[in-house]
Amino acid sequence: MPIARVNGIGLNYDEYGTGDPVVMVTGTGAPGRMWRTHQVPALTVAGYRVITLDNRGIPPSDPCPDGFTLADMAADVAGLIESLGVGACRVVGYSLGAIAVQELLLARPDLVHQAVLMATSGRTDALTAAMTAADIELSDGDGKLPPRFAAYVQALQNLSPHTLGDEERLRDWLAVFEMSAVDRSGVRGQLGLQLIPDRLSAYRRISRPCLVIGFQDDLVIRPQRSREVAESIPGSTYAEIPGCGHYGYLENPAAVNSAITDFFTGQQPRP
Repeated sequence: MPIARVNGIGLNYDEYGTGDPVVMVTGTGAPGRMWRTHQVPALTVAGYRVITLDNRGIPPSDPCPDGFTLADMAADVAGLIESLGVGACRVVGYSLGAIAVQELLLARPDLVHQAVLMATSGRTDALTAAMTAADIELSDGDGKLPPRFAAYVQALQNLSPHTLGDEERLRDWLAVFEMSAVDRSGVRGQLGLQLIPDRLSAYRRISRPCLVIGFQDDLVIRPQRSREVAESIPGSTYAEIPGCGHYGYLENPAAVNSAITDFFTGQQPRP
């Protein structure tokens, strides 16, 4: 469990495999190990060195209780890439992590060879604002929901109707959610970071090849928002994975992994 000292904080990271490096950046409240079940095996088999990190605010990385910004998160990724000496490299971001990677692409394009942006957005809409306000209000209380209720809400919010309609799969998901319930008060620093101004015009300055992946049934960041990002980045590619909610990288990892590796090797991602 190595710790890199970047931007005045300790940033936990892990490495898997050998080959060209791929840095993977998670979303709100998620640890870097979220990639280990599906994406790390697929990418290491494909010949890549995968580097995952726990964003600031997620233990064992420093909690940064005084708060931080998207620019700080982007600078952390830049600092990690520089400390490991792997740039310019491929970078994959998911949800809030993808928004941070978009800022990295603007601030430090020299460190990025290609980028994959999953379930991302370039502006705040009414649904995102309402969801974030609710999360902040909850975290500013005791931050806790009864585990079964929290699992139920997480399933409705993040899974596709296809998964919700498969009772066997749904029972497995609910069990996982109940056992891994997040204390929202512990990720307070990340809440609200996706409340961003309209950045779509700024993304026209992104010069690195990008693949934007949207999930057809995503209720957290609807695919229209991801498509807007792709339309704003010159020369980018958009792929939408059907039958997936916000957790599409876990619901249909084969399709997501194929889209990523096809993009990395210069093939057209399959719709």
